[in-house]
Amino acid sequence: MLKIQNIHSLDAQGLELYRTLRMPLEHQRQGMFVAEGEKVVRRLVESDLPVVSMLLTPEWLSILQSLLESRQQSIDVFVAKKELVEGIVGFNLHQGIMAVGKIPEPARLNDMLQRSAQPYFFVAIDGLTNSENLGVLVRNCVGFGVQALLVGETSSSPYLRRAVRNSMGTVFKLPVVHVGHLVETLKELRTAHGIRCIAAHPHGTGETLHQTDFRKDCCVVFGSEGEGISVEVLAACDAHAAIPMHNGVDSLNVASASAAFLYEVVRQRMKQ
Repeated sequence: MLKIQNIHSLDAQGLELYRTLRMPLEHQRQGMFVAEGEKVVRRLVESDLPVVSMLLTPEWLSILQSLLESRQQSIDVFVAKKELVEGIVGFNLHQGIMAVGKIPEPARLNDMLQRSAQPYFFVAIDGLTNSENLGVLVRNCVGFGVQALLVGETSSSPYLRRAVRNSMGTVFKLPVVHVGHLVETLKELRTAHGIRCIAAHPHGTGETLHQTDFRKDCCVVFGSEGEGISVEVLAACDAHAAIPMHNGVDSLNVASASAAFLYEVVRQRMKQ
C-alpha cells in the first residue's frame, strides 16, 4: 500500500534521511541507505530489499506508481515539485527521484560457500574506503559474475550513499559478507576450503595478471587507492598478481584494476 503525501517543505516528518544526505555513516548505523536517480531507485524497487520511503516529483510518480503498487508493501511516498527536491543537494544530481531502503542483513560466509557453484569466484577488499571507487568495484563484481564480496574490517560499506549510486544499484544483487578479521578469513578460505587467495598487488615480485591461474576456486583481494593491500593481508594470500604497465605508470585506480582482474577470471574460465 502506498501512502502518498504531497509536501511543500523539506521539514515534513519522514524526510530526515533525505535532509541528511551528507551523513551516510549515521544512515548506516540506522540500517538505512539512500538511493538516488531513476536507474538506482528502479533497481531498488525491483529488488527484494525493503523500501521505506520515496521522494519524487509528480512526473516520476506517474511513471513508477504501478511498479510500486506491485510490491504490495507499505511505502511512504512524498511528492514534491522538482525545485524542492533539487534543493536537497543544490543541483539535479538525483534526477528528482530518491528512495530510502533498508540495508540487508550481512550474508554469512558458510552460507555463500554452500549456495555458490564451483569454481568459487569471490572478491575481498582491504582498506577500501573511497565510496565512489567501491561502488564501481561492486558494479564490476556483479557484471563479471562474482558470487560474494567480502568486506574487511578496514573497508567501508557498499551501502554508503555514494557507493550505492556508483554501483548503479547493482549492489542489490551482490551478497555482502562483513568479516571481523580479513586475515583470518583468508586463511580459512585457503586451509579449510582450498580457495586460492590472489592479491591484486602492483608492486610485488609475483606473477603478472595473464600468468595467474584463475580457473579454480579463487578469491581476488583488492586494497585501497593510496596504500594498497596491507602487509598482513598480503602475507595471508597465496599469490600476488600485477597488471603489466607501461610509460612509468605504476598502477591503476582500484576501480579500473578490478575490471581488468575480473575480466581475466571470466576469460580464463570461458576457455575451459
